Amino acid sequence: MTEATATNEQLVIAEVRGTTGVLTLNRPKALNSLNYDMIKVIDQAVRAWAEDDAVEQVVIHSNSKHFCSGGDVKTARQLILDGDEAHCDEFFAVEYEMNNFIADFPKPYVALVSGVNMGGGMGVSAHGSHFVVAEGAFASMPEMNIGYITDVGMSWTLQNLPKHPSTNLGKFLGLTGYRLTPDDMLALGLATHKVGSLEGLVDRIVEEGLGVLDEVALEAGESELARWFDEIEATFGGSWEEIQARLDGDFKTFVDELTAKASPSALVAAAELFEANANQDLTGALENERVLGELVRREPDFAEGVRAVLVDKDQSPTFEPQPDAAKYRKVLR
Repeated sequence: MTEATATNEQLVIAEVRGTTGVLTLNRPKALNSLNYDMIKVIDQAVRAWAEDDAVEQVVIHSNSKHFCSGGDVKTARQLILDGDEAHCDEFFAVEYEMNNFIADFPKPYVALVSGVNMGGGMGVSAHGSHFVVAEGAFASMPEMNIGYITDVGMSWTLQNLPKHPSTNLGKFLGLTGYRLTPDDMLALGLATHKVGSLEGLVDRIVEEGLGVLDEVALEAGESELARWFDEIEATFGGSWEEIQARLDGDFKTFVDELTAKASPSALVAAAELFEANANQDLTGALENERVLGELVRREPDFAEGVRAVLVDKDQSPTFEPQPDAAKYRKVLR
């Protein structure tokens, strides 16, 4: 018998099919942007399934073309503007606790990813045991463009990728918002499998088990990111100011293009976050994200960045001048 729970609008559907807990993101018009209600449904479901012996594995997927465009920062911005910082802080704190729980989930946790996977979507996919990506999908952490920091644990995960662990690489991915292709994800060990299509895959996992993933997996192609590995290692150490001073030639052109619409404050803050989290485990890194996030959300660039990208959509933010890194560094451990 199938058991199902969801929000009133069924923005996330949580159900048990056989021995598989299935989470379906069901907010297609917002590209499955995760609001607080959605996060609570996911969090409650995975915590219940972790203790349920009848559930042997969990699958999270989308009911539409795109997996998830991130967290609902439009609402977070409005809460800040309304002076309700406490509710905004609670939203992020619960999300980060959920991310940490997924990383420690005691059973197989399978994310089936197609289309867009950004920000908060990475938090409910990249921490699991299986990350299955369809051809044509991309993954990115584009927070710099909205005046925010790399979060949902990715300031730790991106510098501890199984096949290419590197603080400098993680910092590059976070600060530039580089869009990882499926072959990039395989080369880094972020993705465990690449498939041609996700169609019918949930049903097959429910009926046949996780062995089906190896049956349908495609061979890895060439990683476009790999050509820049040497430049990234040579350049992306230390603070954003230090990185800027090292940028040169074609690599500088490449990075300048990727960061053209980024908040200078966010770049400075995120660089400090990656450096601090190089000495943390995921739990400590998430706590650094929580504390730094509370500071950054109260600065002008967050409201302005979200306005330009997601509210007015004019893509023309007016950001503050580049700050000194000290104010961010002092809140990090």
